[in-house]
Amino acid sequence: MIRYDALDSLPVRGALPALRDALEGHGTAVLVAPPGTGKTTLVPLALAGLLKPDAPARKVVVAEPRRIAARAAARRMAWLLGEKVGGSVGYSVRGERVVGRHARVEVVTTGVLLQRLQRDPELAGVDVVVLDECHERHLDADTTAA
Repeated sequence: MIRYDALDSLPVRGALPALRDALEGHGTAVLVAPPGTGKTTLVPLALAGLLKPDAPARKVVVAEPRRIAARAAARRMAWLLGEKVGGSVGYSVRGERVVGRHARVEVVTTGVLLQRLQRDPELAGVDVVVLDECHERHLDADTTAA
C-alpha cells in the first residue's frame, strides 16, 4: 500500500515532470532543493516507475556518501511503498547487501558504485543513476560524477 499522503506532501513533486523531460532530452539533470523536500526518496521512486501503474519500469541506482544514509534512504522508500527493504527497494553497502531479484531501486554507497563502474563502465541493466548529496565532496563521489 503506497503511502500517497506522505508522498503528496513532498515539495519536489512539482519538479518531477521537468526532471523527467531533462533526463529524456539531455540524459542528465541537476536537481537542487532544500532538505526534506523529497529528493532522496520521492525522485528515485518516481524515476523507477513505482508510483504510477502506467509508468515505464526502470532500474535506478542511488548513490549515497555514507552507509547509514544508504540504509536509511532504502528503509524510507520501502516504507513509503508499504514494503520491506529487499522488495522493490534494496541497498548495498560494504559488507551488506539486501536487494531482491525484482528490485527497481537500489541504494548504494558511492564506494560500491565506484567498484561497479570499474567492473562494468556501462552499468548494464541500470537505467538511471542518482548521485545524492553531491555537495559533500570526497574522492569517491567526485570520481563517480566524472
